[in-house]
Order: sequence, then structure tokens, then C-alpha cells
Amino acid sequence: MKKFKIISLLFTVMATSLIAACSNPIKKNSSQKESSPFDVSTESYFSDTSWNSSSEDSSFEESSFDEDSSSSADDELDEEAIAIVDEAYELGVGEYLDGTYELTGTVTEIDKKYSASKGVCLYFTVKGREDKKIYCYQLKGDDASLVSVGYTITVSGKIKNYQGMVEFDKGCWLIAYEYNGSGSTDKPIVGNDPYANISEYEFYMDYSPAESYEDAYYRSLHGFMSGELTVPDQEPTLSQYQPMRNGTYIRNIDMLYEDNGNTYIVVDAYGYEAFRVYKGGAYITLEEVAAYVYAFGTYPKNYTTSKDTSPRDSVWGEYLRVNHTKFSGNTSKYPYEPELPNISGCGGSLTYYEMDIGTTGTDCDPSYPIEIYNDGYSITRGAARIVYGKTDLNGNGTYEIGELHVFYTYNHYNDFQEYLNYAGGWGETFGNITGGGSLSSKYDYNPTDYVEVFIESLPQIRTIPTAVQYACFLNERERFV
Repeated sequence: MKKFKIISLLFTVMATSLIAACSNPIKKNSSQKESSPFDVSTESYFSDTSWNSSSEDSSFEESSFDEDSSSSADDELDEEAIAIVDEAYELGVGEYLDGTYELTGTVTEIDKKYSASKGVCLYFTVKGREDKKIYCYQLKGDDASLVSVGYTITVSGKIKNYQGMVEFDKGCWLIAYEYNGSGSTDKPIVGNDPYANISEYEFYMDYSPAESYEDAYYRSLHGFMSGELTVPDQEPTLSQYQPMRNGTYIRNIDMLYEDNGNTYIVVDAYGYEAFRVYKGGAYITLEEVAAYVYAFGTYPKNYTTSKDTSPRDSVWGEYLRVNHTKFSGNTSKYPYEPELPNISGCGGSLTYYEMDIGTTGTDCDPSYPIEIYNDGYSITRGAARIVYGKTDLNGNGTYEIGELHVFYTYNHYNDFQEYLNYAGGWGETFGNITGGGSLSSKYDYNPTDYVEVFIESLPQIRTIPTAVQYACFLNERERFV
């Protein structure tokens, strides 16, 4: 009798799913998005999904089912919704599903905060397909301004693949929302998310930097920072001691990771831990951004590839940083620029990129006045940039000599200093002003050559000491202070 009930139940579920699929077939059409200010970059998402819930197993096991038990409605999967998500993920770029669809899921990240004219841009996932994000582009509705991470929402609209990302297209509408999926008025709690109940004001009122990769991950979901909040001065702060060999600066060759490569340990000039940066975290200081780029080969979470994103539209507000684009390094077109090592713009094989550093202003170029980079309403980009080249030229999975360089320029490509992979480690300045040329002049220029460095371990301490060793070191040092 027990087996007969199980077989009957399985048959009912299969038949119901088949009828639903036949009554609402999913068709594909191809169309290009007319226009969109949102440019999706694969680098803008977390590559690690270890903090996301895994897909739930919807299969029945006889040992877990008896005559008196039944599945809770909260545990049931919406097979039709799962089918829609799966079909959407099979779309080619520019294709869309024929018709209008409704999906219910949990908000995992707010990408662009709500505005009356543009709605809100966010990611959510359907239960049973937590590994397949759906993007909502300019979601509107009566309560769209209230939606936050952890809310259960129901969205209606057209679904398409826009530049590799499955999304509800512009015009999508918020049909309903709940705080935690059960109709409760309690604020959302998402797994271990410690920031689900915290407002922006509360978060920054008693701020401290992130203490782990998981901490940084959850902060970024809410548009919260992970690093120091002090806006950097235009010139880098140099370590009082910078290791040299034969009068040449040393670039630290050791790259120290934890958490499966998601945590990077930055040391000081003596080899002791100075601070950490976390993959997917948000940073604005020169030291942290340079270390992040050096460690992960891309930009922090609060950066965007666009040059004209408004802080008023961004979930990052005053901590938004813009511009991540290729750097040409074409010294024929810009003769005042020094030639960077192995740069593709001068016939080399290393591709370079540039990104803004939001300093307090620059007094070295009248074209870039001393103004706040981001006042929360608009951005004055200034002349400070990080320019980096990081390419696995031989495809062996590691970055070697000649495949990795990070530079800082605060006078708009006239002069550069190389990041030496330790706190306060910046190489000798080289370039046009250093050589006596006129600022950004195509007629009066004299860029000096790149200053070579020794690439090796720091001489004092070759490896990071354990916590116990470091504590002993501090205790010994205190005795002589």
C-alpha cells in the first residue's frame, strides 16, 4: 500500500509538470536590445559562488516518505519556473523568450539603487536554480523602492540574453514582494548575512574594514565598503624603508593567498602582514586598490567600466569609482608618455588597462582642478590613474616576470611609479616631467625610460610568520621601545 501511494504521487507530479509545460511552451526569438546604459561585464560578478545556496534536491526517496507525512509548501519547487530559467540560460546573445513571464525568487544583490525614473536594477534567483542569476533591468512597481537583499519578489516581463546575462528586460514590473518569503513583516535574514537588517546609515556610523572574504562578500551585496574610507592624496605614501639591491628597488615576488585564492595578504617592507584585501570587496585607497589589482588582476566591486555612471544611480554612492578601460600606451600619438614594459601599444605583447583613483585633487595639471572626486552627486575624475598589465602570455596559469606590472600616475600619464607589492612600496618615478618636459606637450617632451626593478623575495623575512611568532616579535619590540 505504501509503495502504491508513492508511485501514484510520482505519476501525479510528472503528469502535472507535463501538462504545465505543454500549456505554456517556451519559444525563442532573436532581437537586439534597442538601447541600454547598463553594460554587463563578466568581471563585474563574483566568480566564486561558495557563499550561494546550492540547488535543492527535488527527488523522492522512499525511506523519507510515509503515509502520514507530506511536503511543506515552503519546500516545494516550482517546476515551471525552473523550466523557464533553464530555457532562458540556453538563449543565445540577443535572443529572448517569446511572450511575457512571471518568476518568483529571492533578491541576492542590488546593482543600481532605486530612482523614480529608472526603477531599481537587481539580481535574484529562483528556488532550485540558485546558481543561475536573473537580472532585472530597471524594475519598476509601486513598492520597487522598498525591495532589498533577501526579499522574495515576483517579477513580470520579457526575458532575454543581453550580452551573456539572462535578464528581465526594461519594462519589467514588480508584481509582489515579501520580506522573507512567508508573508512576515520581519526584516530579511539571508543565511549568514550580517547586514540584512542594517541601513546604510547604521553601517557607516560605526565603520570598520572587512575582516574576512565572507564578510566582504556580504558587504558588497548591499553596496557596503570593505576597505579604508580615507580618500587618498595625489602622491603615494612611501614606506620609510624600501628594500634595494645594488641601488635598485626590489619588487616583492611573493604572492600570499588564503581562502582558495580569495584573500590576499599584503605585507610591509619587513615581510610582516600589513593588511588584507578580499576578492569581490570594495576599495578606494591607493594602497588597497593597487594591491587588489596586483592580486586579482581586475577592479574592486565598487568600480564600473563606464565613465559616466552617476553616484545618484549607483548603490555605491560616494564610494563609486568609474572607468576601467584598455590603455593604449601609444607613444607615437602621445609622445610625452613613457613606454611601459612590453606594452602592446608599442609592439609588445602585454595588454594594459587603466582605472581611476579618486584622489582629493591634483595640483600638477591645471586641466584637472583640485575638487572632490565623488561628492555623492557627481564625479570629477581628475588626473590620477592606476595603469596595469597582467596577462598570462604563455598560458601556463601563473603570472611570471614580464607578465605583471601595476603602475600609478597622478599627472595623467606623464609620470609613473611601479607598485612593488608591499605596503608603501612604490618604485622610482619616471616619465615626462621627471625628464624636464612640459606637461602633456606633444612638442616639448622628454620622457625618461622605465626604471627596472629586481623581482625577488623581500630580504628581511622570506615568509610571513605565524600569529604566535608575530606576537612574540611585537612583545620583544615593546621591550626596547
